[in-house]
Amino acid sequence: MNAVTLTNQDATSARLGGWQPFSACDWPGRLCAVVFLAGCPWRCGYCHNPHLLRRKNGQTDWPRFISWLANRCGLLDGVVFSGGEPLQEPSLPLLLQQVRAMGFATGLHTSGSYPHRLAKALPLLDWVGLDIKTLPSHYAALTGVTGSGEHVQNSLSLLLSSNVTFECRSSIHPHWHSRQTLQQMAAWLSTHGVRHYAWQLLRPAPDQIPPVGAAPPGWPDLALLSETKTRFEHFSLRNS
Repeated sequence: MNAVTLTNQDATSARLGGWQPFSACDWPGRLCAVVFLAGCPWRCGYCHNPHLLRRKNGQTDWPRFISWLANRCGLLDGVVFSGGEPLQEPSLPLLLQQVRAMGFATGLHTSGSYPHRLAKALPLLDWVGLDIKTLPSHYAALTGVTGSGEHVQNSLSLLLSSNVTFECRSSIHPHWHSRQTLQQMAAWLSTHGVRHYAWQLLRPAPDQIPPVGAAPPGWPDLALLSETKTRFEHFSLRNS
């Protein structure tokens, strides 16, 4: 990627949905700030940040965030860009450059919806969390976008061929993920060389459409967890 001369003016168009000052769970093993960028091309029914689906709902708060971040040198390991889908933000490479220039490591949460933009951002990233929503063939029904499964496969291929540390993780719920689907997802990822994988229990919102309750106690079952663990160098079940 060509070097870009960065000024504050270059990044003022970035649309932020807010930021979280401290997090110990958004980048495994790192204490970080999390910046939420507005905008996402997909419409998953269980989205937990529906207010961030439209880029126009974000605020041009990047200069204020950078001013705040300047006082956190030595206190934070890095900054994770989340969303929404952060790769929908056109100025993301500039934001990453500015954060790195301040001495912070950079991380990204992405759904894999923009593989061509991910390719451009990878040289500026230290870590990526790739959201695996379901099997590639099931993506269109979940996201409402034809071809979304192919985009995820291309994004995964980019990460596997890069030197950037990454993990795959799936927010799971029995309404969307049968036992067989979970087994097939794990098999797909492990056979392609994914080493770090996590399941996150999805907690539906009160106004969830369709309305579904929390996963029953003991789901997913211990046998499935044990089976999945054998496929990866590191596997965990988290509360989302």
